[in-house]
Amino acid sequence: MVETMDELIARVQQQVYRLTDLQEAMGRIVVSATSPDGSVTVEVDGNAAPVGLDFTGGINKLSPAEFEKTLVETARAAAARAIAEKAELIDTFNSESTR
Repeated sequence: MVETMDELIARVQQQVYRLTDLQEAMGRIVVSATSPDGSVTVEVDGNAAPVGLDFTGGINKLSPAEFEKTLVETARAAAARAIAEKAELIDTFNSESTR
């Protein structure tokens, strides 16, 4: 329970700071994944949007269908990791909010 208006203002201000920190931390998420054969690397941000692609000469050995499959699977792996990192930040924020 809040005793005074000053305590209430301080509490709300602290929550705003924590939300700002959470937003900034989520904005810094960048995750990459590399295909098992090393031919494709995909980098995604915290929203799982691609922000970088890198290919090695190994893609020359892949058929178009294999290349597509490798690219999509690698992008999915990177996206899953980015979403997991974001979820971890949110879980931490929520658990600290209930203390």
